[in-house]
Amino acid sequence: MTIGELKEILQGAGIVGAGGAGFPTYAKLDERADTILLNCAECEPLLMLHRQCLKVHAEEILKAFELVRETVKAERGIIGIKSEYEATINALEEYIDKYPSLSIHKLSSSYPMGDEVVLIYEATGKVVRPGGLPIEQGVAVFNVETMYNIYRAVYEDHPVTDKLITIVGEVSDPVTVRVPLGTSIREMVSMAGSLTVKDPVYFVGGPMMGRIQDGDAPVTKTTNAIIVLPEDHKLVLKKKTEPSVGLKRAASICCQCQMCTDLCPRHALGHPIEPHLFMRAAANRDFTDLHPFLNTFFCSGCGLCEQYSCPQGLQPRTLITEYKNGLRKNGIKAPSDVEIRPVSPVRDGRKAPEERLAARLGVTKYEKEAPLDDEVKRVRKVKVLLSQHIGAPAVASVSVGDHVNAGDTVALPPEKALSVRIHASVSGRVMEVTNQYVMINGGAD
Repeated sequence: MTIGELKEILQGAGIVGAGGAGFPTYAKLDERADTILLNCAECEPLLMLHRQCLKVHAEEILKAFELVRETVKAERGIIGIKSEYEATINALEEYIDKYPSLSIHKLSSSYPMGDEVVLIYEATGKVVRPGGLPIEQGVAVFNVETMYNIYRAVYEDHPVTDKLITIVGEVSDPVTVRVPLGTSIREMVSMAGSLTVKDPVYFVGGPMMGRIQDGDAPVTKTTNAIIVLPEDHKLVLKKKTEPSVGLKRAASICCQCQMCTDLCPRHALGHPIEPHLFMRAAANRDFTDLHPFLNTFFCSGCGLCEQYSCPQGLQPRTLITEYKNGLRKNGIKAPSDVEIRPVSPVRDGRKAPEERLAARLGVTKYEKEAPLDDEVKRVRKVKVLLSQHIGAPAVASVSVGDHVNAGDTVALPPEKALSVRIHASVSGRVMEVTNQYVMINGGAD
């Protein structure tokens, strides 16, 4: 199979990164890659669907991984997986001997091991330059569920219509379920038994990089987890703190201890991100040196600085994100002439153990089994968003009243734009079409 043929299949099947920002996968296929990486690091505490999916579908995923390696003519494929995921590693070892160019690289249980820049260094020793792309180092990274979607698209002609989601927290029966895209968070949470708090807050994503969403919000191709939390949980309270309040707190109590910088994983790899200098400059409105502000572009947003490192409970990540977004809105781009420093010689001693991180976050009690239910759940109504990925939104190709079957195309990518097709996730009648979503009633005739 040629790269062009595989790209066409992946774009047509609507495959994007099944987590993170949702980068269209076809655009990652590049003959400059000498190494491809499969990310099974489960970046944050409580996340587990990737190791569950890889354990159950090891044979299919390895087959797809080898296909991608052969197609881009990469020399090797590496599966980055935490050594503690023993059951998944055992499942891989049952089939991996069939593929001499594929290997397993065991990772430590520290955060943020799933950050692709960190993973690339751990697995290959290569450092991605600040603001650079992995392909510049000859590397392409895919996560587990994305690779399974590639298998289904190539070998089963199955587009992306559903998503694995782990539901944990204040629920009676934690579970990982497969649901149609566009299912509401509230309906999905009901699949995990009963709520154990009166006024639940839905924290979408991991406890470090997740966000609060309304129960009516729909599942997208990048949704990985729903953590149900009580409204007074420290994660909820911190997330609801206004940045202006965080800035005032920084001005009054930041002691410039540098812990946020010392434990920053990107800083440890030589990137010019120094949260303590940013906090000092922002809190004191000191603009004599713009580097602390411009270097916010190199922050990965992992949140380690504010959720783990800072002894005062300040919010460097939140404030950095505010400034970074403000710079972008004003047309300012990341600096291109930055100094690349050597990897810190004390980097290994400054990794954040995931067990300790979970305790610091107050989520240790939610670390329970969430068994995988791999059958697609039936739902009556879905709200399928037309933008579930980086790039241009797809354009609706159906009208109100149309009957669609699950897997039918409901939106097409704009010509020559970075985008993918969007498909109906249930069979039924189209009830509403906007430039943002297509609503389908699965209970209609």
